[in-house]
This record gives sequence, structure tokens and C-alpha cells, in this order.
Amino acid sequence: MAEVFHRRLSRWQAEDKRSKLAELYVDAYRDRTDAGAPDPAAFLERFADHLQQPEFDMIVANDPALVGCAYGFRITREGNWLDRFAGIPRELEELVEVTGARQLFVVAELMVLPAYRRRGVGGRLLDQLLTRIGVPVAVVLIDPGDTETQGAFSAWGWTKAGVMAPRGEAKPQEAWCLRREA
Repeated sequence: MAEVFHRRLSRWQAEDKRSKLAELYVDAYRDRTDAGAPDPAAFLERFADHLQQPEFDMIVANDPALVGCAYGFRITREGNWLDRFAGIPRELEELVEVTGARQLFVVAELMVLPAYRRRGVGGRLLDQLLTRIGVPVAVVLIDPGDTETQGAFSAWGWTKAGVMAPRGEAKPQEAWCLRREA
């Protein structure tokens, strides 16, 4: 395999790569048989929403083809993104209070092609993304039964802060947090 290079994409560059990102999404999650076939249309709908969030940021990995990406956005404690949930885990609230964080960074997506997993690609994508943003607390939402993703985030130093229940019919998600020096 070729060497993997990482680079940042602006919001507009990310928008321009939508179709390639949807292909990456399908290929990255194809091996997740428990979740059913990946739906590129649903991904693109979420991605369009994420692109509109304040301070959207994205890092991609190429070899030279696209092999992975990580992206997210900043939210404020008083912002409307958190209003999508019925409640915030006490542990997350306490972490925000202890750090004095007025903002959090939501890692909205991390995807790496199966052939590039366990080679440090995902960890480097996350590290570069979070180093750029300078927010002391990052959060990612993980499906409760996704032990592979939980194991990866745990190995990278993230800890489970609790469960966030989306309003409506969506199933609850585990909130995992990482505290970083700002």
C-alpha cells in the first residue's frame, strides 16, 4: 500500500467532494453487516446538515485515492445542536464545567476503508482534526452496540460520558468524550 497523506478541506472543498465522500461512506461501512447496507442518500442528507454547522472542519486521508476522513464542527453549550437531544449526560456537563469550556467539538464522522484500519489512519485523522480546533472537550456519538468503534475510541483515550437520547424516533447514542489541552 502507498503512503497515506492527510490534508484539510474547506467547507467548499468538502461540498465539492460529496459524491466521493458518499462512495467512501458506502465502502467504509459495507462490512458492518449488523447495521444493514450503508445508505449513501442518508449520509448525504446528514453531511449537508453538518456542512452548515458553525466552524465545520474536515481532514481527509489519500493514497492518492480517498481512503478516510474525519470531520466535525464546534457547538456552544447554548447552541441549537444540543436541542436535538432530550438530555445531556451528567458526566459531559461536569466535564464542560471543570474545563470551563464554552464550546465543544462534535466529531460527526470518522470513516476509514477496511484495508487501512489498524494502520494508524483513523487516529491520525482525529489527532489532526482536534489539534486544529483548539477546544478542550470533544464529543462523538457512537451506537451502543458498536464495540469495534467503542474499542478504537477507548484506545485513543476517549471515555464514555453517558447516553444522549435524540428527540423523536432515533435510537439513543453513547456520548464519548476526550479532554484536550486547549
